[in-house]
Amino acid sequence: MKALICGSIAYDTIMVFPDRFQNHILPEQIHILNVSFVVPDMRREYGGCAGNIAYNLQLLGGNPLIMATVGQDSGLYLQRLQDLKLDARHVREIPDSYTAQAFITTDLDANQINAFHPGAMNSSHHNHIGDAQGVSLGIIAPDGRDGMLQHAQEFHAAGIPFIFDPGQQLPMFNGEELLNFMQLADYCTVNDYEAKLLCDRTGQSLEQLARSVKALIVTLGGKGSEIYADGQRFDIPSVKPDAVIDPTGCGDAHRAGLLYGIGQGWEWQQTGRLASLMGALKIAHRGCQNHKPQRDDIAARYRGAFGHAPW
Repeated sequence: MKALICGSIAYDTIMVFPDRFQNHILPEQIHILNVSFVVPDMRREYGGCAGNIAYNLQLLGGNPLIMATVGQDSGLYLQRLQDLKLDARHVREIPDSYTAQAFITTDLDANQINAFHPGAMNSSHHNHIGDAQGVSLGIIAPDGRDGMLQHAQEFHAAGIPFIFDPGQQLPMFNGEELLNFMQLADYCTVNDYEAKLLCDRTGQSLEQLARSVKALIVTLGGKGSEIYADGQRFDIPSVKPDAVIDPTGCGDAHRAGLLYGIGQGWEWQQTGRLASLMGALKIAHRGCQNHKPQRDDIAARYRGAFGHAPW
């Protein structure tokens, strides 16, 4: 089953400040803030929700097709997608723009100062769902606002079931728009904070929102997840990771597990457990696309965690 992955392609520049921000920021002078942090540890990672989800879905043996927009500096990323044999025929380059980029500085207390430049991501509406052939399932991950709205309408019009995954872009939409997404989508996935914001914006409870879709999945970090489907709530346990190194990209790994399970027609307990495992495999590695388990390794870890093989 070919899955169309709509979302961002981004570079993540991650820097570590070997001190504490609080030692350099004077609270009483915050109105004239002018500080500079020396960051001797810096790395550049490949990220963006579409890239991360596609990477993880391929690890599972899925068939992802990426739809995204990138800028004039996308050469290294496009070469990586080619090297990984990820289908990027619908990754469009936007002239005179930069690929979306996140600049993340973390101190010794794990506090972060982040800056995000959306760049070419804001032109995602130039891509159209109808241009992708042979697609049976899709996901709308965080992307440009206009693109997310348009792609939801186009998925629905084409009769292609899709997951609505608003992520950090959820605050861009008002209650009416979010309810419309829920009516168009077949599935919705949010973390616990986003779930509260979704309820607040729409004025509906999780149980009410769940009636709009086949399944509403709420991730709870280290506590696992909850899946509201078929008039029930399925409590999915977390999987203990080998190490807790970097949570960035764990949500995208989880989404890949959902896509794989839905595409295989699995029941929700099995789908949720695979998604939970994918997040645990990711968190033990730095960066969003540096974990490299083989499909047999994933099956073995699933068996070890849940007592039976996933496939």
